[in-house]
Amino acid sequence: MASGRAVVVGSYAVGLTIRTDVFPIPGETRLGSGFEEGPGGKGSNQAIGLARLGAGVSFVGCVGDDRFGREALELLAREGVDTGSVRVVDRVPTGVGFIVLDADGNNLIVLDPGASGRLDGALVREALAGSIGAGDLVLTQLEISEAAAAAALGAGRAAGATTVLNPAPARVLDAATLASVDVLSPNETELRILSGLAPDASADDAVLAEGLLARGVAAVVVTRGSAGALVVTRDGSRSIAAPRVEVVDSTGAGDAFNAALAARLLTGDSIADAAAWAVAAGALACTRSGVVPSLPTRGELGAAMGAGPNRPPTTEARFAAR
Repeated sequence: MASGRAVVVGSYAVGLTIRTDVFPIPGETRLGSGFEEGPGGKGSNQAIGLARLGAGVSFVGCVGDDRFGREALELLAREGVDTGSVRVVDRVPTGVGFIVLDADGNNLIVLDPGASGRLDGALVREALAGSIGAGDLVLTQLEISEAAAAAALGAGRAAGATTVLNPAPARVLDAATLASVDVLSPNETELRILSGLAPDASADDAVLAEGLLARGVAAVVVTRGSAGALVVTRDGSRSIAAPRVEVVDSTGAGDAFNAALAARLLTGDSIADAAAWAVAAGALACTRSGVVPSLPTRGELGAAMGAGPNRPPTTEARFAAR
C-alpha cells in the first residue's frame, strides 16, 4: 500500500471525440462517425487513474459553474478522489477538448482550457499549504499555466514530497521550474520541445534527457509508444520494452502511464520498476476506447504484470495482446 498521498494539480475538460478513417488536411472536410462525449483533462484523468490503482489522491483544479463542472465533481467523488480543493469559477465554461481518432487509433487533440485557465499560482499555493509532506507526491502537467505548475512543484519540493511533471502540452521551461522536478515524463516530441528543438528533430533521446538532468531534473522517463520507455538518471539509462497489444484508442495511454508511475513511486518503487508498471498501464489503456474507461484498476494492472497486488514489481511487462 502507498505510504503517502498524491496531490494532482491540473486540468479538467470534457472530451468531445469523433472518428474518421484518415485525418483531414488543412481546408478539407471529412465525414466522421461514433461521436462521444466524456470526461477528460490530464489532471482529472491522472487523479482518477491514481485512485483506481489504490492511492489516496486529492485533485486541485478549476471547473465552470455549468453542467460539465457539476458532472466533474460528481465523477471525481464517485471515483474516490478528494475534491475539497476544486474551485468552481462563475461565468467561465468548463474546459473542452476536441479529439479526432483515425482508423489506426492515433489522435489529434485541441483543448480550450476554460475554467482551468483560472488556476494560478496563488490558488495552488493556498490549496497545498500545510497539506503535503515527506512521503507524499505532487503530480502536475502543462494543460494549466506554467505559473500554476511551477507553484505545485515548488510547494512539493519545499514540503519534501516527490514531484512529478508530465510536460504536456510541452513548452520550454525555465531553470527554476526544472530544478523542482524529481521525475519528468515527456514523450519523444515533448522531450525535443523541452530541449529547445523542433518537435520532429532527429536526436538521441538519452542525450536530450541528460541535457535536462544537467538543468536540474532528477530523473527523466521518456514515453516511446509501442517501444516502451527510456529511464534516464545520473546513474545511467535503461530501456523498458512494452508488451504488444492491439491498439483501439491511444488517447488515454499517457494518463494511464503517469498515474501508474506516480502510484508505484508512492509505494517506494525505484524509477525503473515504477516505469515498468507505467508502460504496462499505458499499453493496457490502448486496448480500450475512451480515456476514463481505459484507466486500469489496481487488480487489472497487477494481473497484467503477472503479479498479485502485494507482490514486488517486475521490470518485465508480461501480458498478451488483446
